[in-house]
Amino acid sequence: MHALPVAAALRRTFPRARIDWLVSARHRELLDLVSVIDRRVVFGGSSGALDVVRYLRAERYDVALDLQGLLKSAVLARASGAARVIGFSRRHLREPFARPLYTEVQSADGTTHVIDKSLALVRAIGVHDPAVEFPIDEVPATTVDQVRQQLPVESGGRFVIINPGAAWPNKRWPPARLGAVAAAIRDRHGLPSVVLWGPGERDLATGVVEHARGAAVVAPETTMADLVALARAAQLFISGDTGPLHLAAAVGAPIVGIYGPTAAERNGPWAADDVTVSRTAVCACRELRQCRRDRCCLEGIEVDEVLDAVRRRLAA
Repeated sequence: MHALPVAAALRRTFPRARIDWLVSARHRELLDLVSVIDRRVVFGGSSGALDVVRYLRAERYDVALDLQGLLKSAVLARASGAARVIGFSRRHLREPFARPLYTEVQSADGTTHVIDKSLALVRAIGVHDPAVEFPIDEVPATTVDQVRQQLPVESGGRFVIINPGAAWPNKRWPPARLGAVAAAIRDRHGLPSVVLWGPGERDLATGVVEHARGAAVVAPETTMADLVALARAAQLFISGDTGPLHLAAAVGAPIVGIYGPTAAERNGPWAADDVTVSRTAVCACRELRQCRRDRCCLEGIEVDEVLDAVRRRLAA
């Protein structure tokens, strides 16, 4: 998600270029909504590594850009046979052993957010000061209508989205507190909440609804296109540091982010009006999937603190 502005910048600068994107099978669905990309080369699933490498080498690319900075992504970039293989300088790599596989490196000094870091890489091919754009297409989705049918008539079809899940357990704020937030938003702002869930997260969503005193409903099962449509329709999106939050921010939804072990200044929403409640500065388990201290950073965030962030974001 955070790398999509690179695709937009490349397309604006080189409108006639062929732009292919190497993507893991489980993230292909997002790229199907990005029309500035010509081809999505899927790694994993039914596509074996050798098949992918053979395909890449046959295309004779001029440039391969490694936006991940991992050994795996660097190996694939080099194996593509591209004339230029460009990655970040060593201090900006997630795995420094990737460095010898690049023919060129680009510094990301002076950047903080991962979006700006990704855009720094394309300076190497003459793209300078690009706008941050997310080329996500609008696609038909009936999910918004389905959701609105579950809401009280007095809401006028307006709603807040709450996303309780995250791949890292360490990023999940307690469902009971999210439910209390939903109840207060209904009482103070007249807005019901819709609770998202992904694979294995239905119980989390149900837990939020059970503590919301009738102020929230569970969302139907969603595709990536559904998430885009719901985020575009929402008055507010409340979530921890996870994919749906980044997608919602990319399509312009107002955001309240709840951050513990990861840095909002690097991974958070980037719109000036968005609000983040963070305990990263006091987290003893930064960048860890599992907490070592009973989630004291996220557990330290109280309901009233998030409600104040909601008030400020809605006012903006």
